[in-house]
Amino acid sequence: MIEIRDLTKKFGDFTAVDHLSLTINTGEFFGLLGPNGAGKTTTISMISTVLLPNSGEVLVNGEPLTRKSSAIKRKISVITQEYSLRMDMTCDEVMEYQGRLYYMPLKEIRQKTDELLDFVGLKDFRKRSVRNLSGGLKRRLMICRALMTEPEIILLDEPTAGMDAIARRQTWGILKELQKKNITIILTTHYMEEAEALCDRVALIDSGKLSYIDTPRGLIDDLGRYAVDKTVDGKLESRYFADRQEAIDYLTSEEDADMRNTTLEDVFIQRIGKVLMKK
Repeated sequence: MIEIRDLTKKFGDFTAVDHLSLTINTGEFFGLLGPNGAGKTTTISMISTVLLPNSGEVLVNGEPLTRKSSAIKRKISVITQEYSLRMDMTCDEVMEYQGRLYYMPLKEIRQKTDELLDFVGLKDFRKRSVRNLSGGLKRRLMICRALMTEPEIILLDEPTAGMDAIARRQTWGILKELQKKNITIILTTHYMEEAEALCDRVALIDSGKLSYIDTPRGLIDDLGRYAVDKTVDGKLESRYFADRQEAIDYLTSEEDADMRNTTLEDVFIQRIGKVLMKK
């Protein structure tokens, strides 16, 4: 279990994370969602101890997480937005280097490399240098490398940024398989459909503060499971209904309107986007 208690991070006069508190259960796939500058990456950086908070704390299974907590930190792997791979190394070499950093025996490194490259679909690319991998394959290799030490917690900061739709869906498949291993996963993403497909719960963050937290379905149901869209003066307007028949009745009373299922993106726009537009 990860407990974030009153976590605050300031950069000069700017407060990036503002007294954030939440609990993430063991084995949970948890999403941190918010607009640019909301504090998602800063929160991830504090959980990984890359950044230190001005106040507040992070606890893992009841133990405070600090830069000196080597036993706890070994349980955490981070996959960043940026490619953090040596371009001149092959996939095999990247994996061996990671294993040696953690003083793993060579036999174990090779065994784990075989298992993990197969798991992420990179076995046929193991001798190819990183510079000759596509963006999607590089992301898979970063996931593969992160799993070398059998982490209990994985921090994913925009893991599918820049991927095409096919590569993104393939990565989703890998991440769904990780859920079965009881690994706690924290995800930041700008793709609402990604969070809706993968996450057990999500937190909506704005200006470093927690705005809403629930399951994707719970947030959608709270807004209204059915949406009716209509264009008015060149702008798309949506109304949301908890009851399907109410949505149908409204739809039949309007011209050029369409009905659909509400998505997590609708929730984000209504709960966070409209607040931003008023600022």
